Amino acid sequence: MKRVVIKLGTGILTQGIGKVDTKRINAICAQVAELRKRGIETLIVSSGAVGMGMGVLDLHERPKTLAKQQACAAIGQSRLIQCWQDGLQPHGLVAGQILLTHEGLRIRNRYVNAKATIEQLLAYGVVPILNENDSVSAFEIRFGNNDILGAMVASLSDADQYQILSTAPGLIDLDGDGQIIPVVERITPSIESLAKGTNSPTAIGGMVSKLEAAKLAVNSGCETFIADGSAENIILRIIDGEKVGTRFKASSTPVRSKKRWLAYFQRPNGSISVDKGASDAIIQKERSLLAAGVTGFSGLFNSGDVVDIVNSAGEPIARGETSFSSAEIERIANKGAAELNELYPDRSRLEVVHRDALVLI
Repeated sequence: MKRVVIKLGTGILTQGIGKVDTKRINAICAQVAELRKRGIETLIVSSGAVGMGMGVLDLHERPKTLAKQQACAAIGQSRLIQCWQDGLQPHGLVAGQILLTHEGLRIRNRYVNAKATIEQLLAYGVVPILNENDSVSAFEIRFGNNDILGAMVASLSDADQYQILSTAPGLIDLDGDGQIIPVVERITPSIESLAKGTNSPTAIGGMVSKLEAAKLAVNSGCETFIADGSAENIILRIIDGEKVGTRFKASSTPVRSKKRWLAYFQRPNGSISVDKGASDAIIQKERSLLAAGVTGFSGLFNSGDVVDIVNSAGEPIARGETSFSSAEIERIANKGAAELNELYPDRSRLEVVHRDALVLI
């Protein structure tokens, strides 16, 4: 174990709306200090900024409009990072704040820069405290919640373990004996059917988002836990192998870094439809998408944009960087070999998405 990402929900860090639980933050910081002594680097994905801002403004339920949520985040963010610095300082540790946006991580060079910043902070011995930049993130480019953000950070930082700590004690078998499922070998549709949402006035997501985040993390090769963040020494107990919460085993064949970026950090600009032959070649033989298999498209996109590849039933099967714009796709869709050769005598242009820039989803 070299590196762990810990996501902490608002319900764990506060005592009611806007009231910070400094005792718990201090206890978490003490555990982080112990991890550092063991040579384990720790990144914290911290919720709570909106909730703290709500407290300052004396609001009793999460605002419905984005502008009001952003105002709460702007007020709460500085207070939140100061709480973490106050908790880490007695242990000789420094907090480093990183505010991310989904749009920033979609752009390859910004993704690489964020990764480099995290690596440098850890090299300095700093504890990165990460959160979404809620005060400026537009609705359509948001992560959605910090469960997903934490999974992306785990993937970005090549973490060995991801702990999702909230008021949820684990994944509960609601269709069976009502007990916590201790280990999930693979996240199947039957596992996903156990998820429920949240009714918290300050939180968003619930078990649905936690399972989505776990799926992203385990496919990145990162073991994931869902556990009760209020339990004493929960971080160290998980690290020490105690059977608490629900453990999701990491994939034995994790997706490579570039393909993780394609699969999980993108919101595609459109889609390209393919016939059965192309679909089978992509899924079963890991081939590139060739122009001969293209039947149509949706949306407007340029060469180099990320698009989904959908089968004849309209189901997404892959995602990748297209070498053709939507205007060019319109020209080549449903064309035979002779027509395609006439349009593009350069055979390399018949490769719409190269297999190295394509990932199954």
